[in-house]
Amino acid sequence: MDLHQKYPALSDLRRKAKRRVPHFMWEYLVSATGVESATARNRKALDNILFTPSVLLGDIEPDLKTEFLGRTYDRPFGVAPVGMSGGIWPNAERSLATKAAQHGFPYCLSSVATELPETIGPIVGQEGWFQLYPPRDPEIRSDILNRVKDAGFHTLVLTVDVPGPSRRERQTRSGLVQPIRVTPKIAAQIAMRPSWAVQTLKSGRPRMRLIDDYAKTVGTLPSNNHVGYLLRTSPDWTYLAQLRNAWNGPLIVKGVLKPDDAARLGDEGVDAIWVSNHAGRQFDAGPATIDVLAEIRGATDLPIVFDSGVESGLDILRAIALGANFVMLGRAFHYGLAALGSAGIDHVIDLFEQDMRANMIQLGATQLNNLSDCLRYR
Repeated sequence: MDLHQKYPALSDLRRKAKRRVPHFMWEYLVSATGVESATARNRKALDNILFTPSVLLGDIEPDLKTEFLGRTYDRPFGVAPVGMSGGIWPNAERSLATKAAQHGFPYCLSSVATELPETIGPIVGQEGWFQLYPPRDPEIRSDILNRVKDAGFHTLVLTVDVPGPSRRERQTRSGLVQPIRVTPKIAAQIAMRPSWAVQTLKSGRPRMRLIDDYAKTVGTLPSNNHVGYLLRTSPDWTYLAQLRNAWNGPLIVKGVLKPDDAARLGDEGVDAIWVSNHAGRQFDAGPATIDVLAEIRGATDLPIVFDSGVESGLDILRAIALGANFVMLGRAFHYGLAALGSAGIDHVIDLFEQDMRANMIQLGATQLNNLSDCLRYR
């Protein structure tokens, strides 16, 4: 089957994935918070970034190679951390880590993944990043860092834009609770997705294995939140300094939207910043990530990772043109995996890569660092 004929765009994979994932897990993947205006704002703002193509340049052969944190990648994108990934599609973390190792791009494992670092580290090999929700207990933090390092993860990503739980009303309406409980409502949704159900039965009920290792008491939480909130804290600058001292490797801070914060992070010894609004999942009144990117680029010389709302290779070019060095994709890879299994991950890579090349040829840009010269409107 020619996948480009049947699924020529990410939206085609998204539609098929929705038919294969139970409703409560689908809502977990795609929902945001509030009335989801931040999600809509991300899309509108990306569409507002225009380029002016050049002509009469002859044959163009785009080069997508990217240098980031001392490593060379064949393409400027990788896999962003997604919590409960294995609940969206069974064995998702293993599948994504395998493909990251094969294709040579970063895979960032979430603190609230359904697999342990010790399981995923050997699979992902040299491409492992680990995303940390900051533990409140220094001993737990130290133990997690040691486990992550011993498992082979070389880059640590500290998420700072989750000072507390967001409401995510759509998740509540779907019947999702944490940990997942098979209520009659959830059972009915699972019964409508037999492929997911059979594979989940084989792999086991998805749970946050790393968090479970440290959860002594569950306490009381809203039904759409999880035990991880009982272990984490809202970090401050002192916490960051402690983490910097404890981690001997590249450190990225994720969730930056203010230029002043970006500038100070450089002074604190951070190796890169991650410009993100958590895809609108935390705060509905925040700016579109792409709208603050250029100003943040002007405030720091640190390498910049970008996410939130990216749906095509063209969106990646938009981010790079405005100052990003690397782009991470979360939902996109899960659409491909849920739609087509492991082959869907390869297809997402191919879709984005082909789209980048086609648009760079249209623009007359042979290198990624040529893109800012083509910008017309921001």
